[in-house]
Amino acid sequence: MRRTAFLLLASLLLLSPTPPRAQGGPPHAWLFGAWTGGLFPAPSSLTAQECLAQPTVIFTRDIVMRATLTQATYAERLVETARTTAAGTEFRFQSPLVPAGTGNDLMGLSGGGGVGFGCESPDLLHVQRHGENEIVFPGCSEFPYPLVRCPGR
Repeated sequence: MRRTAFLLLASLLLLSPTPPRAQGGPPHAWLFGAWTGGLFPAPSSLTAQECLAQPTVIFTRDIVMRATLTQATYAERLVETARTTAAGTEFRFQSPLVPAGTGNDLMGLSGGGGVGFGCESPDLLHVQRHGENEIVFPGCSEFPYPLVRCPGR
């Protein structure tokens, strides 16, 4: 199911020359799509195919997915609230249904459902806009580098 949702999202991103933006839509609509970097510096030149093959973070209307170094699949966090701030967007996530430590992780190093972003709380994420196609997660130790949007084509 997750793979199907990811493939559908990737297909939509490839068909769309620019990320979806809806007036009157959710406050985080400007983030919709796939982003790379964050865990590591983003490459200076990256094709859409290379980027979409393994994005670091994917934003949708209701879910934020993130890659980790110790899990084979993306950790999914359900958005409880998203609000606009002066610098970007602040997310509050629903408490995970899967207790930490019971996820499908490699070597038993990270919690399954309780994966956060290294911020002050695993259920909180601040996203700061640094241009049309670059964002940062200020104060989030697991994402020390900026993220860049995966190109549409």
